[in-house]
Amino acid sequence: MCTRFYVEPAVFRPYIARAQRTALADQILVMLGKPLTMSGEMHPTDAAAVLAPDKHGGIAVFPMLWGFLTPENSAPIVNCRLESADYKPLWKDSWFRRRCVIPASWYYEWDHFASPDGKKRITGAKFLIQPEGETVTWLAGLYRFEERRGIRVPVFAVITRQADSSVSTLHDRMPLILRRECIADWIRPDGDPADIAGKALTCMVTEKVG
Repeated sequence: MCTRFYVEPAVFRPYIARAQRTALADQILVMLGKPLTMSGEMHPTDAAAVLAPDKHGGIAVFPMLWGFLTPENSAPIVNCRLESADYKPLWKDSWFRRRCVIPASWYYEWDHFASPDGKKRITGAKFLIQPEGETVTWLAGLYRFEERRGIRVPVFAVITRQADSSVSTLHDRMPLILRRECIADWIRPDGDPADIAGKALTCMVTEKVG
């Protein structure tokens, strides 16, 4: 799962600055009242700097809000399971036509364990997680456009997959993390997402932070 990730301001300043300079960023700030810092610890509904295709098929940076809204759910849906992305109605169109990449420093996960009576799941220590030997965590995502207070806003969700053994003791799910060389192919609308997902990074390093 992925409900928090971290964006180091100094490292990702070029991406953030490009997203902040767009007309869309002004609309998000003025019409929706969303801060445009796009760095630090990122939470659902936050605005993030996201890589997606421009109208010419190249890679551009856009401000996007984290989470798909649906009539059936009061909270935004922030994760999409890889195993059902190509057929579930909420994701299918985006899986084949609108894929994005969310640059991050790392993502967070919490230790979970059962209460003594076995009836509750208790949240324990917090861990930061990133690919072994990497300084950037390229989170694979899907996006679509939604109407929010009269403006058309892009929103994204992070794709998750079954956890690798390096993190499975913390959670049975983990984000789909792309190799840098796969970013352009993932974003291209005519790319093969299933093939690219099969090349994703799995070996993670963890550090306890709280």
